[in-house]
Amino acid sequence: MIEVTDFDKVEVRVGTVVAVAENKKARHPAYAVTIDFGPEIGLKKSSAQITALYTPDDLVGTQVVCCVNLQPMHIGSVKSEVRILGTDSAQGVVLLRPTHPVKNGDRVF
Repeated sequence: MIEVTDFDKVEVRVGTVVAVAENKKARHPAYAVTIDFGPEIGLKKSSAQITALYTPDDLVGTQVVCCVNLQPMHIGSVKSEVRILGTDSAQGVVLLRPTHPVKNGDRVF
């Protein structure tokens, strides 16, 4: 078990996907995703292995839930600055998304 204070260190926010391209140098099929988190955080990139269930057209304009305060890491040719959250499901990664539109940058509790 972790303490609530440990969980509170994880900053989870909502952003809108503004661009998606293939991450050609990733070891496994992945997209390079650009997400708008509003004026406080701005645009951030992520590499996401979500190609099994989503096309770039499915994703652009969609709001996603992301962890925004992890150390960046390079995945293929992408500096992945945030982690897009989803479930590890039998059919592939299913993204976590708000059921109603919210402001980019809204914090998830």
